[in-house]
Amino acid sequence: MPAELPAASARPQPDPAPTSAAVDGHRPPRRRWAIGALVAVAALTFGGVAATASAHDDHGNHPLPPPTSAPTPRTDAQITNLTLLENQIKAYYGDTVAANGDHVPSPTGNYAKQVADIEQQAGYYLASAHVGHGKKPALVFDVDDTTLNTYNYEIATQFAYNPVSNAAYVTDERFPAVPGMTTLFNRAESKGYTIFIITGRPESQRAATEANLTKVGYQVPPDANVFLKNTANPPAYLDCGATCTTDQYKSETRAHIESLGYDIVANFGDQYSDLSMGHQDRAFKIPNPMYFLP
Repeated sequence: MPAELPAASARPQPDPAPTSAAVDGHRPPRRRWAIGALVAVAALTFGGVAATASAHDDHGNHPLPPPTSAPTPRTDAQITNLTLLENQIKAYYGDTVAANGDHVPSPTGNYAKQVADIEQQAGYYLASAHVGHGKKPALVFDVDDTTLNTYNYEIATQFAYNPVSNAAYVTDERFPAVPGMTTLFNRAESKGYTIFIITGRPESQRAATEANLTKVGYQVPPDANVFLKNTANPPAYLDCGATCTTDQYKSETRAHIESLGYDIVANFGDQYSDLSMGHQDRAFKIPNPMYFLP
């Protein structure tokens, strides 16, 4: 068992529900949500209070699949107005304008508070987690909206992803850290966990990705522990080769890490596809109502 990992401070309380209009690389194509845009948040919360830090079945090990469709609306009244939905997302993040003009989440907003609750529960879990016999304890983290927050980019592009504009943000190392995640990440490493990063960003963005993580305070592990997608020369351990779906790429990479003698005690990701198909003891779902990667 790794050395004790101190838990975060007392669980924060959410702000009251927003009123007015807020109420009323090679990234795969993303689906913008209408009715289901806040499903990822709702899966973790009841009335705005985080109920559990992980998305799992009754055995606690395998993330539940996300909803993939919704009934066809019979009238427009059954569809959340897109403008109001975007305003609701902004209210959830506590939209704040930074000194450089970027829109960023408020450190006291409901997004930051929900993430803090998840991080606290993860800290408790990691302090007492049991590691497989003869295995080395490891953690896996995703990048976009798990360690680095992309809200600034989503607001700038009105939630419309474009690989060219996104690459400019990556190259400029423009993404801030997900609130509180640097503390969890660095503390776990100092307490005996080996850290791995698995991201769907392309291999060509390795240097900028690692520089951005370092810039905002992460103690980035060696290159061998940072996995990016390489469709030109996919590694031999990927049975799906250059045609991997997100969940195949992530899970087969985790299986490779296990083959090196590690027990993946926890896996952190903002997408269900980051967490599906096993090869982890527990999955921690970071909230992200902005986009959905199948």
